[in-house]
Amino acid sequence: MNLVLMGTNDFVVPIFDAIIDAGHKVSAVFTRAPKPVGRKQILTKSPVHVWAESKDLPVYTDIRDYGFSPDMVVVISYGVILRDNVLGSAPCINIHPSDLPRYRGPSPIRTAIYNGDKKSAVCVMQMTSELDAGDVYLRQEFDIGQDDTNDTIEEKVSVIGARLITEFLKAPEKYASVPQTGEITYTRKFTSADEIIDWTRTPEQIHNQIRALGAGRTTINGIDVKILDTRIKDGNLEIIKIQPSGKKPMDWKSFVNGLHGANIQIGQ
Repeated sequence: MNLVLMGTNDFVVPIFDAIIDAGHKVSAVFTRAPKPVGRKQILTKSPVHVWAESKDLPVYTDIRDYGFSPDMVVVISYGVILRDNVLGSAPCINIHPSDLPRYRGPSPIRTAIYNGDKKSAVCVMQMTSELDAGDVYLRQEFDIGQDDTNDTIEEKVSVIGARLITEFLKAPEKYASVPQTGEITYTRKFTSADEIIDWTRTPEQIHNQIRALGAGRTTINGIDVKILDTRIKDGNLEIIKIQPSGKKPMDWKSFVNGLHGANIQIGQ
């Protein structure tokens, strides 16, 4: 099958690898344009961009350059709204990491973790002009463990997504399209403000916040810190890894030792 692939993030790469390994031809890869990263604002290509170049595939970073007529367009975590010139060129299939219609939008994995969900799903769906509203061809549930993070769930989605899409592409006509049913909910993009910890929330809620976003920001004894890793133990929040402002990440014991016996005052 002749395909155009569209995606940006790390977890997309294993799925695209599986598509290539299945013997499909890829005419083009579309991804987000390079963006400044880090303190030095070094212009950095997306993981999918780097992957496509390693496979000697044509790479495009502007959707306005689209002018293809493939058998199918496969889209995963691209981050660009598709217009009629793409949607009308071929069937457009999306791998979406939520139990649709729950968590349509840009942050389904982080939102599920943040909300403390125990399960989610990967859906292979038809793309339409309405955001994440198309019919679903394949769906597989997966568990979200108490200590799963965005990274670990993305790994699960990569494995499940690779299997589902390669099965689907073998014979798309075999799979009936099923309209989405149930309550529709939407996600939003999280910002750095969402990392600020409200210590009136429950230990479980704070743990979910940190594992969803990768960090929680607060002050301890007047020191600005990022809490990077936590767990729930006997109903309490236990800090495992922390990063004081301007310093490298360290374990909690090392941080406490650096306080030289002072009483710990969190949020002050």
